[in-house]
Amino acid sequence: MGKGNRAERERARREHAVSYAGGDGAVGVVLCHGFTGSPFSLRPFAQHLVDAGFRVSLPLLPGHGTSWQEMARTTWQQWYAEVDRALLELQEECEQVFVVGLSMGGALALRLAQRHPGVRGIIVVNPSLTTLDKRFLVLPLLSRLVPSLAGIADDIAKPGVTEHAYDRTPLKAVVEMTKLWADVRANLPRVTQPILMFRSVTDRVVDQSSSRLLLQRVGSAEVTERLLDRSFHVATLDYDAEDIFAETVDFIRRHIEGDAPTEEILHG
Repeated sequence: MGKGNRAERERARREHAVSYAGGDGAVGVVLCHGFTGSPFSLRPFAQHLVDAGFRVSLPLLPGHGTSWQEMARTTWQQWYAEVDRALLELQEECEQVFVVGLSMGGALALRLAQRHPGVRGIIVVNPSLTTLDKRFLVLPLLSRLVPSLAGIADDIAKPGVTEHAYDRTPLKAVVEMTKLWADVRANLPRVTQPILMFRSVTDRVVDQSSSRLLLQRVGSAEVTERLLDRSFHVATLDYDAEDIFAETVDFIRRHIEGDAPTEEILHG
C-alpha cells in the first residue's frame, strides 16, 4: 500500500469515527465500541435501537479514530471515563438504561454494570476479557521495544465491509487493555444484571476463553448465549447483524419492567 492509499484510509477513518447520539425514548442504551475501532462499527446497531424507540449514546473512545500513535498515549481509565460519562448523561434523561459492548467494549460495558447497579441489562458481542495467546506474557517488555504491530481490524466474513479501524496496533495501548481486563475480571461476581451475549463461532481476534470466563464468573442469574455461525469478530457489521439487532431489542423490551427469568443460564 502506498502513501496515497494510507492517507485515503486515514481520511475515511476520521470521517467515520464520530460519536453518535439519538432518539428520545424513556429507555436509554449506551454502546461501547472496540479496541482500535470507532463508533462506526456500532452505528447501524445504534440506528436500529433509535428506530425501535430507544434513546442511544455511542461515544468515541479517547485515542480512537485519529492515529494509533495518539492511542498509544491514552489509558484504559480514559476510555472508561468516556462511556461512564455517557451513561450518567443517559441516566439523567431516561428511566432505565442498558449497556452494549463490542469486543473490548464488552469489558467496558461490564465495568459500567459493576460500577452502576442501576444498569438494567447488558448486551455484549464477542466480548474481550482475556486471551490464551502466550505472547501476552511478554507484552509489557515488548511494548517498550516495539511501538506497534499489524492491525486486528476487519475480521468480517461479509465481503467488501470495513470497520475503519487502525491498520496498526499500538502495544502500549494493548498493555492498557490488559489492565482493563484484570480490573473487570476481578469484579465479575458484582455483575448481577441480565446478560445477552453473542459469540461468533469463528473469531480470529478474541478466543473463546473470554466468553467462558464470563459465563463462569458473573453473578447474574440470567445469562443467554447466542452463537453466530455466519459472522466473524465484528459481527455488528457482518451477516448476523440484523439478528443481533432484533434480539437485542427483544431482550431490552423483556427487561424494561423487570420481568427477567431467574436462576437460569440459557445456551442457544
